[in-house]
Amino acid sequence: MALGSNVGDRAANLHAALESLAPFAQVDESSFLYETDPAYVTDQPPFLNAVCRARTALLPAELLAVLKDAEMALGRVKSFRFGPRSIDIDLLFYADAILETEALIVPHPRLHERAFVLAPLLDLDPALRHPVLGVSVTDLWQRLHTPLPPRVMPVGDRLWRWGERTFVMGIVNVTPDSFSGDGLLGAGDSAARAVAQARRMAEEGADVLDVGGYSTRPGHQHVPLEEELRRVIHVIRALRADVKLPISVDTFRAEVAAAALEAGARWINDVWGLRLAPQMGELARRYRTPLVLMHNRTIPDQADRLPHLQRGAVYTDVAGEVRGELGEVMELARAAGVPRWLRIGDPGLGFGKSPAQHAELIDRLAEVKTLGYPLLCGASRKGFIGKWGGGLPVEERLPGCLAVAVLAAGRGADIVRVHDVAESVQALRVTDAIIRRGGVG
Repeated sequence: MALGSNVGDRAANLHAALESLAPFAQVDESSFLYETDPAYVTDQPPFLNAVCRARTALLPAELLAVLKDAEMALGRVKSFRFGPRSIDIDLLFYADAILETEALIVPHPRLHERAFVLAPLLDLDPALRHPVLGVSVTDLWQRLHTPLPPRVMPVGDRLWRWGERTFVMGIVNVTPDSFSGDGLLGAGDSAARAVAQARRMAEEGADVLDVGGYSTRPGHQHVPLEEELRRVIHVIRALRADVKLPISVDTFRAEVAAAALEAGARWINDVWGLRLAPQMGELARRYRTPLVLMHNRTIPDQADRLPHLQRGAVYTDVAGEVRGELGEVMELARAAGVPRWLRIGDPGLGFGKSPAQHAELIDRLAEVKTLGYPLLCGASRKGFIGKWGGGLPVEERLPGCLAVAVLAAGRGADIVRVHDVAESVQALRVTDAIIRRGGVG
């Protein structure tokens, strides 16, 4: 089924459309989200478009009827043909059925000419064959001779356009034991200090703030759930009231993520990639938030209860194995109902890898990117940079951090997570001017 909207809150309309299918169809996968120019009637706003695949017991005519009911329930108002609409749900294929009645033609009679349908179909199954035309979706796409429309991701009330530039995530550590020495938990009001830091990061060009209350550095201290909640939630509330940037919560606990989302966070950064707390996937689906899933082979402090996580840090092909294991956690997110357009991968720099493995992984990051998802990289101030620099202390690692950020962006990273926002933004603007000339799809 194809989903489209160009009226009102377009992203919210598409999320609502996906959710409206639940009573009669089980959605098992979705495409990325695309922003496209209107077709046929061009004097109207741009669309957001996606495609989903679902299973249903309904026959095609029955399915068409409930889809039209769903459109009406979601507020669609009848207009002229190909005109603006708050939501459009079109049946594209019904397995390999071929059907033509007065009310319904399957496959959809115009899908072969629509870039806004074929581009998301490529995400689901590029080899899918059109039962009437006898060619694959890839063949149909190539016949259009048109560039891919931009992929986008809704973040709160904003829309990020992938490929135009490298985004910057500013780190807000509400801890006493951050490895980087920037923990805000200590003397004074941590919320006030966090707001001051966040204001500065916003002025310096950060795109999102990542708030964490549990240090994951080597040898970190166990933090009880109640303490992590105490550290994080009042800071997120203060930031939400004062700073306009989207707020991410950096946690591996579903309870903390849920409380943070209620407090105003609009992004989940899970360093265990749903393997420690699968409930995070349901939270991301329900709150319609981006979900960062990190590759991680370190041993959690609950390792005695989680033997299935203890893979160790021995690699025979670090880039290939990171790519494969990120694919596994993306599958967990898919099964939890998180739309593809909200899933972000993280190769896990600083987690369960040696300096030599980090060097190889960063150099081969483009191979990890072939998984197809946006990538976040967080190397800021980490120990392997200090070792490469000859034993540099944390406060002397900025040039090395910028080098890694630039290399990562050049090899496919879409977001970098940093402590030093101003310097990183400047370095990445120069990098983007070289590697993203005119933007990419």
